[in-house]
Amino acid sequence: MKIIRIISLACLLGFLSTQLYAYTEKNLLQHKADLSVVKTSLIMDQKWVPYPSYADRAGWDKFLGENKAALIARGEKLLNYPWKVVKATDYIEYERSGNRKIMEDPFGENNNAMADLMMAELAEGKGRFVDQLINGVFQSCEMTSWVLSAHLGAQQSKRSLPDYKEHVIDLTAGDLGSLLSWTYYFFHSEFDKVNPVISERLRYELQERILDTYMEVDRFWWMAINLKPGGMVNNWNPWCNFNVLQCFMLLENDKDVLANAVYRTMQSVDKFINYTHSDGACEEGPSYWGHAAGKMYDYLQILHDGTGGKISIFDQPMIKNMGEYIVRSYVGNGWVVNFADASAKGGGDAPIIFRYGKAVGSDLMMEYAAYLNSQSKDKSISFGRDMFRTLQSLYYSDEMDKVKPVYQTPSYTWYPETEFCYMTNKNGLFFAAKGGYNNESHNHNDAGTFSLYLNTTPVLIDAGVGTYTRQTFSDERYSIWTMQSNFHNLPMINGVPQKFGSEYKATKVKFDPKRMSYSANIATAYPKECEVKEWIRSYTLTNNELRIEDSFTLNKTLKNNQINFLTWGDADISKAGEIIISVNGEKVRLTYDKNSFSPVIETIKLEDPRLSNVWGKEVYRISLNAKTVSLTGKYAFTVQPIKQ
Repeated sequence: MKIIRIISLACLLGFLSTQLYAYTEKNLLQHKADLSVVKTSLIMDQKWVPYPSYADRAGWDKFLGENKAALIARGEKLLNYPWKVVKATDYIEYERSGNRKIMEDPFGENNNAMADLMMAELAEGKGRFVDQLINGVFQSCEMTSWVLSAHLGAQQSKRSLPDYKEHVIDLTAGDLGSLLSWTYYFFHSEFDKVNPVISERLRYELQERILDTYMEVDRFWWMAINLKPGGMVNNWNPWCNFNVLQCFMLLENDKDVLANAVYRTMQSVDKFINYTHSDGACEEGPSYWGHAAGKMYDYLQILHDGTGGKISIFDQPMIKNMGEYIVRSYVGNGWVVNFADASAKGGGDAPIIFRYGKAVGSDLMMEYAAYLNSQSKDKSISFGRDMFRTLQSLYYSDEMDKVKPVYQTPSYTWYPETEFCYMTNKNGLFFAAKGGYNNESHNHNDAGTFSLYLNTTPVLIDAGVGTYTRQTFSDERYSIWTMQSNFHNLPMINGVPQKFGSEYKATKVKFDPKRMSYSANIATAYPKECEVKEWIRSYTLTNNELRIEDSFTLNKTLKNNQINFLTWGDADISKAGEIIISVNGEKVRLTYDKNSFSPVIETIKLEDPRLSNVWGKEVYRISLNAKTVSLTGKYAFTVQPIKQ
């Protein structure tokens, strides 16, 4: 891949980070339009929808083109699909063992089946899939709740079994609500030919579960209506509001009611944009980008379309920054910079990235999307239960195919507010580090950590996160090894790891693009009992190596320091002063002072498929244990590629 020098975001925002909480009252949407403007801008009666009606067979043939046969084939596999029952004990199991999948898997299979049946019927138009689609719709209406067991704690009861006395909107209730709203939009007349009660029931459930609940309930945390200082607003906000907006735009034809609902979503989504740093980085990592900035884009696109472009903030630089983050975080060959709960594999969904890039005028995003599309063996355009994305992908597919696929690795990218830094050199090294604080969304205690790649292959890694269970989002979260700083590329100071909490953070975070150097005081990410006054961790990338330096001052010496590195490669520590790490045909030499440290390698077995599917059966923690203790000191390490 080519290495190009670009203008860093730091040129606009300064080299020294502004610490640290992102929330500022930008209110971009509310400044664009108040309630009266919303009301006069709305395109009513679903006339904003750009797709053919179900009865327009010529329109669908043209719209789907060569995708028609594949969509019909997917539906044919489901003509005898046995609709799954989610049992009461499947919900209760979350309380008993923390297992979510026993409830989520059958529920998800049903929802994906409905989406495929709907697209098959839109493609063929002969009524062959309608009965099965009705079966799915009717079963969904009979369910007490569309909310995942893991999210039913939002009920007043705080229990994981659905309570018939109230409705909750979570990610999946919103997803299913929007899918069923599209189903109603396209097929209510066809359902009426079978029995009018089908459409009546569906419309009733959507009104009760989504429309009325959204307008009448303020307590859902993701709405951020009652957000307190220091409160978090993450991907749930744009994701849920995106679904709610679809439901209203597809179902509500009273202009006053619709205007109030749309404006309420604007007020809520503004809270997410306010929370996000203006530099545009996604603190949840690349694999959450599609659910965070990506869902925000989808929301903004519907708002744009539903108002004929009169309410749009696509011209705001911050919105463009948020989109381009996914491009800049791509290392290559399917690997991405992963912090927090993000996976190390990914790169994003090409159709979403293309549409986002087109909306904000980013050639970088559009060319990257075309590049991803050219590299992908799977040309499927289905996004499962996300009908909006499926339809939009079809709508823009021909246009994306005409864009030349290009991906160029920036020489550096600096996000001064979020404190992410990426640097590359001409010899294949890609370095990524973060500052931040230990209460970010999907947080790990990892202020100051880094990852290193050689020729796009991860060498020193961030493991990511295992399969989500009840423990993952509970007060037991930091008993999980992947969340702990001592299993990141960080020091154990005086035998003490970093601690969870907003007050535990990197400070004095700096990036110097001329020296290609990044540094932070990470002492402030450790608790008082660590007895550390200052610990400056610095990284400098040259043409030949990565240099890592620690300069520290302690208040007391309690235990020998330990410097940790995590890898999935074979590590050879047989020669004092150097460690040879080999992985997938790439090899580096990590050097250290043999008079100051003794190396130890710990093998960590990976039995969780969410981790083993990325890293294999095991990863390794290399610990350099200091031989002596001192109140002040300096450590230096280098990582050099070994040519083979």
